[in-house]
Amino acid sequence: MIQNLIKLPRSIKQALMMTFDTSAIIACLLFSFLIRLGYWAYPSGDTDLWLAIFASPLLALPIFIRFGIYLDFTRYVGFKSFWLIFQATTLYMILWGLITFMAAVESIPRSIILINWILVIIVIISSRLFFRKLLSESNVYNNVLIYGAGSAGRQLSNALKESGGYNPVAFIDDAKDLHRRSINGLKIYSRADVKYLIEKKNITGVLLAIPSISRIQRSEIINSLKPYQILVRSLPAVSELADGKVKVNDLLEIDVRDLLGRQLVKPNLKLLKISITQKVVLVTGAGGSIGSELCRQIIVLKPEKLILYDVSEASLYLIDQELANINIPGLEIYPVIGSVGDKDRIEYVCKNYGVQTIYHAAAYKHVPLVEFNQSQGLLNNTIGTLVIAEAAISTNVETFVLISTDKAVRPTNVMGASKRAAELILQAFAKLPHNTCFSIVRFGNVLDSSGSVIPLFKRQINNGGPITVTHADIIRYFMTIPEAVELVIQAGAMAKGGEVFVLDMGEPVRIYDLAVKMIQLSGLKLLDENNPKGDIEIKYTGLRSGEKLYEELFIGGDFASTENKLILCADEKMISWDKLEPILNKIKEPLKNNETEEVYKLLSQLVPEFNRTKTS
Repeated sequence: MIQNLIKLPRSIKQALMMTFDTSAIIACLLFSFLIRLGYWAYPSGDTDLWLAIFASPLLALPIFIRFGIYLDFTRYVGFKSFWLIFQATTLYMILWGLITFMAAVESIPRSIILINWILVIIVIISSRLFFRKLLSESNVYNNVLIYGAGSAGRQLSNALKESGGYNPVAFIDDAKDLHRRSINGLKIYSRADVKYLIEKKNITGVLLAIPSISRIQRSEIINSLKPYQILVRSLPAVSELADGKVKVNDLLEIDVRDLLGRQLVKPNLKLLKISITQKVVLVTGAGGSIGSELCRQIIVLKPEKLILYDVSEASLYLIDQELANINIPGLEIYPVIGSVGDKDRIEYVCKNYGVQTIYHAAAYKHVPLVEFNQSQGLLNNTIGTLVIAEAAISTNVETFVLISTDKAVRPTNVMGASKRAAELILQAFAKLPHNTCFSIVRFGNVLDSSGSVIPLFKRQINNGGPITVTHADIIRYFMTIPEAVELVIQAGAMAKGGEVFVLDMGEPVRIYDLAVKMIQLSGLKLLDENNPKGDIEIKYTGLRSGEKLYEELFIGGDFASTENKLILCADEKMISWDKLEPILNKIKEPLKNNETEEVYKLLSQLVPEFNRTKTS
């Protein structure tokens, strides 16, 4: 019934409120006489008194309408609405008293005006509170807990009451001295009370209003809420709260990156600027996940020029349009369409714009797709890197940074082998006499990239499942795209030539656990044999061709620390250019002719640790 009431047109709901207020105003006047006289005084024979009582709504309702009392439905009313009711009722009673006095209506004691004024205020405000409470506990919209009773939490509770959609029921805070106190009419509870509140108050979600805490603390809170299987949402950082005002639209769904519990290391601004500020920078694969984030961070560091290089017109257009909306005085941005395999095009761009720094992010990275298109994967990832590196040398580019992957370590698939071959090319080039400083930055999966499981799982959850996982024990390293890119820029600035920098990815994450957490933080339940009434099922599809159960970051075990504790420098074996070049020359022809077996044979010579197995 209440849900049907909510769905009624606003005009009908306003008419119902006016009807209730009409009855309430008349009833309050009658009870005022009862309270004053001590007996029921129904004005049956006194026409003037009858009119004064039963016509009173004709005076009150226009005043209530003028004060905007009927603009808010009862589930949204708050202090502002109650103040308007107080003002409107006061004006109504003053006018009613003056009119009855001037009309010389008999049998109206002056104290009736005061009594009636108090009764009308009590009844009208109480009715709003009653219906708000009724709607709150009926779960017709989201009953939520606000985690954090600080400034952000208080602002959030006010914003929620004004805008609707969420109904704040209570605060949760870890500060013991705040427990059992109240803010904005909401009690403050401890984290231990969450289960009780969920069961008692029909809670559907928790809103985190503690934007200043560290990622590790946030992760600990999120993990403590996991067993309750409710939706968890969060406020943005304090810096994103315009003028200190919290809006309901600022509530963000908890990102799985918070579950990694990684505390970011403050970047070295000097390192960030070395290869970028007042330099001409070129980013290959500028429209991809890593490439586009590189561009976003590079323009903030104020290069002289930024060249966006990509073979995909659509991707290039999107990143160019995005950057065009960011006003960086004096910065010139050039979107260039081209393939990394086109040496003439690369050399022309480097010479024409005077490129000083190259971040080579262009690559085919989807393992199953490269397994199906092996020749194109090698031509793009390996030969493409060779071509652009040679162009960098011939045009005297100062710095060249290759974005690599953990799949290059003891690869079991062509994609990984192609990236390891690209690493070997740069390691070999670093030993030759020229003016370009080559370096490699290797890391694992990045969250929310086009090839990550995160967007896939999100889509599958939104579609009602099932979530597909290749194997129950498969694990991967994860890092956020902005963090990875920030570290890439710093690592490249530390290079002296030929280094293989490896980013510290923290602890590996079990993909099954990641899927379960995403289900739970979406407010849903895992469907399995232990919970047949759950919402989302996880299905195993089997390891794909060339896919490993786990990835590694180092080929050898030796590494050195750097200025940034999240950047390590690996001591990796290399192949000299005089041995590498003949193999690369031999592999080009069979690649063009799709001679698979010959390609595999030469690739195994190029990358000795390449093991052609489908699983491991």
